[in-house]
Formats: sequence, C-alpha cells, structure tokens
Amino acid sequence: MKRIAFVLGAAVLGLSALTACGGGGDDSATAPQSSTSQSDSGTGSGELKLATADVGDFGKIVVDGTGRTLYVFDKDTASPSKSNCEGDCLAKWPAVAAGTGTPQLDGVDASLVGTVTRSDGSKQVTLAGLPLYLFASDTKAGDAKGQAVGGVWWVVGADGKKITKQDSGNSGY
Repeated sequence: MKRIAFVLGAAVLGLSALTACGGGGDDSATAPQSSTSQSDSGTGSGELKLATADVGDFGKIVVDGTGRTLYVFDKDTASPSKSNCEGDCLAKWPAVAAGTGTPQLDGVDASLVGTVTRSDGSKQVTLAGLPLYLFASDTKAGDAKGQAVGGVWWVVGADGKKITKQDSGNSGY
C-alpha cells in the first residue's frame, strides 16, 4: 500500500512540475517557439534550401525549398543579427528554421547566408544578417501577400536587400 501511495505521489509531483513549466502567462514577453511557429523550409528532410524565383513584379526574390516567398522585417537588425518577431507575430510570420546540415542554395550567395539564435534558443536563417520569415497567408509558391504588410514586411532579393516596390497584381494583405 505504501508503494502505491509513493508511486501516485511521485506521479502527481511530476505532473505538477510539468504544468508549472508550461507557462500560462503573457505570451508577448517570452513566447517560446513551438514547432508550428517555425518553418521547415527545406526539402522535407530537415535540410534547408534557399533559391531565387521570379515572383510578381519584384523580379528575382528569395524563396524556400517549396517556392514560398521569404520576407524580412524592418524591426529586426542585421548587425548584430536579431529577430524581434515573437509571440503572436510568429503565428503570422513563421521564422525560417536553420536546417541540420549545409543549406542547399540556388541563386543565393553562400557568403550572405547565416543564422541567428532566437530568444528561445532555436536557430533562424539570416540573409545578409537579417532573419528570414514566411507569411502564413501565402499558401502556395508564387504568393507574396505579405509584401508591405504594416509597412514593415518586405520580400528580399538574392543580394539580401529588401524590395519595397508594390506588386501591381497583389494587394498586400
């Protein structure tokens, strides 16, 4: 009987500890990144791929391994690299996660590609120092619905520079 009480007590204490670690506080301050808020932008094997594609009126821009448009955020910094998209922002703008191996690049200069460690310890891909993101409302290759959203989100060229022109066929949001 003591053994059963001991096992049940240990289980309750263990669950209490796990629940306490789960948070429940304000997401905007320290929002841990879940697996759904970070993009698998690779080939499906945890390997990152960056390429260029002609999208809309932007010319050649950087896309992920599935052809989805990548973006940079004006509130991030390039030197030093820092991501300032946390909490609810990551739900709309998933961070491009660094793969487990050497990234596959097609039309993107390898010297411009790097990573930044996010506040939750995960690694995010950077281009010319700026963290890269997807836009959740872009549902297929060639979409660029995130361009100029809030006046702070931009598609990025292969040179790592944001492109601020508007696409004549895209309303932006």
